[in-house]
Amino acid sequence: MKNVVVLGSTGSIGTSTIKVAEDLPDHVRLVGLAAGNNTELLVEQSRKFQPEAVSIGNPDRAAALREMLGASSRVCAGAEGLIELATLPSADIVLIAIVGTAGLQPALAAIRAGKDIAIASKEILVMAGEIVMREAQRSGVRVLAVDSEHSAITQCLGDNPMSSVRRLWLTASGGPFRNTPRSEFDRITMAQALRHPSWVMGTKITIDSATLFNKGLEMIEARWLFGLEMDQVQVVVHPQSVVHSMVEFVDGSILAQLSTPDMCLPIQYALTYPDRVPSGRVRTNLAQIGSLTFQEPDSDRFPAMALARHAGEVGGTLPAVLNAANEVAVALFCEGRLTFPQISAHVAAVMDRHEVVAHPTLDRILEADAWARRQTA
Repeated sequence: MKNVVVLGSTGSIGTSTIKVAEDLPDHVRLVGLAAGNNTELLVEQSRKFQPEAVSIGNPDRAAALREMLGASSRVCAGAEGLIELATLPSADIVLIAIVGTAGLQPALAAIRAGKDIAIASKEILVMAGEIVMREAQRSGVRVLAVDSEHSAITQCLGDNPMSSVRRLWLTASGGPFRNTPRSEFDRITMAQALRHPSWVMGTKITIDSATLFNKGLEMIEARWLFGLEMDQVQVVVHPQSVVHSMVEFVDGSILAQLSTPDMCLPIQYALTYPDRVPSGRVRTNLAQIGSLTFQEPDSDRFPAMALARHAGEVGGTLPAVLNAANEVAVALFCEGRLTFPQISAHVAAVMDRHEVVAHPTLDRILEADAWARRQTA
């Protein structure tokens, strides 16, 4: 039995985690749930699982939450509430599924409290991978991947040492505009960008999947999770989204992990790691799928991956700038204030203006993040 805290329980990853907990009542116990502002769903989840503590993002809603839950769960709120849940003494693992930078401080707090963490928020390792992995090593805790791509790599690696790895291959669906002519990109709408061909996700990550920024962020994340150089992390477009990622070993062998797209599988693997627990939720019929295809990503139409690779190679504060600029640019696109190609263009312009700080402290990373947000806006 694993005692689990879920930060971001009402979002896309959070609700999938709830399904996993429902599937595996003898293996997963939810002891803490944190939500942004969806009080109603948080109350529903809390009444079902009776966690020790819950937290709501808006402190003004805490009193109403306490009234609805009574004495069944301790109610926390705001940034302090996330820290309190992340360091809950009974927790074995903290799953962080908060969009944006808000998950960074709770992640570090959980690590320092001796908790394993499962990361669904790419920003944590993109912004501060060097610091997070160093702290995890110092505390002797695991940093587990929830992204399907990084979960696949973990499964393919097994007990093989990283010295046996030539390259990691992250797969990308190519998004909804894989075959759209570049001449039509200026007319792409938010509604079109949200029609992902393979996955049902939140707004930000779906837009990132359309621009391929999501894959760029995953490259940086993989670099830190697995301790490799950026040139050892490659991407191949795989429209069927059945091969979730691959590991190429130094002898030329390539191992892949396959399954029909369902985030419950990598979430379950992270929460029950290193065990495999039976579940009937994911069924893969290869004969029905028929064929699996692969192609090179188009860097001319989708410059986001090149920007991410550059940020990962330079390191320091530049990945934090990339991430923050992209967050703001995506928000501006969703407001109708930027065109689809301008997302990448704005990120590139802000990166060009940034004076990189090598091996930054957490404060310098947060300063770079705030600077990039102001510049992009």
